[in-house]
Amino acid sequence: MYNKNIKLILAVLIFGYAIYQFVEGFIGNGIMYVLLSSIFLFLYFKNEFILLAFLKLRKQDFDGAKKWLDKIKNPKSALTKKQQGYYNYLNGIMVSQTNMNEAEKYFKNAVALGLSMDHDMAMAKLNLAGIAFSKRRKQEAQKLLSEAQKLDKRNMLADQIKMMKQQFKKASIPNQHYGSPTSSRQHRKSRR
Repeated sequence: MYNKNIKLILAVLIFGYAIYQFVEGFIGNGIMYVLLSSIFLFLYFKNEFILLAFLKLRKQDFDGAKKWLDKIKNPKSALTKKQQGYYNYLNGIMVSQTNMNEAEKYFKNAVALGLSMDHDMAMAKLNLAGIAFSKRRKQEAQKLLSEAQKLDKRNMLADQIKMMKQQFKKASIPNQHYGSPTSSRQHRKSRR
């Protein structure tokens, strides 16, 4: 994996060589080098290991996704800010099955760094809402859930949001006490 700055330098150098090829009259070579420089430019904005981890997650291969993410040794220097957000987002998804405290840390970092897609941000906030609710931080959970609902413009998470709202309602209904057994006996005696 190349550092993000090296990718940008390579893209500029290859593009410069493409221009040289155009000036020399080698149009085919110039086009090929322009395309090659665009690959490095694309990989500057979209990290190859994060893309491969996303592909593994689509296949529900968490171990494979974790293996690709582990190849990113120093995320702060190797990734742009949005890529760092997705790095934390993906780690949060994978860790959420086993360690909620660590997952919360990853999701909070992902939200702070930012994610480019609204539905990804909605998913991160929905996961944070679930974690906050499980830790009995009801107000924070409701706030995060409403933010997730606003971000979910295509209703991709509508079912999950609806299910979580139902869980909130179930938890907020207090246990109804119909009175102690002695009070019901006294009530029966008074009716006689």
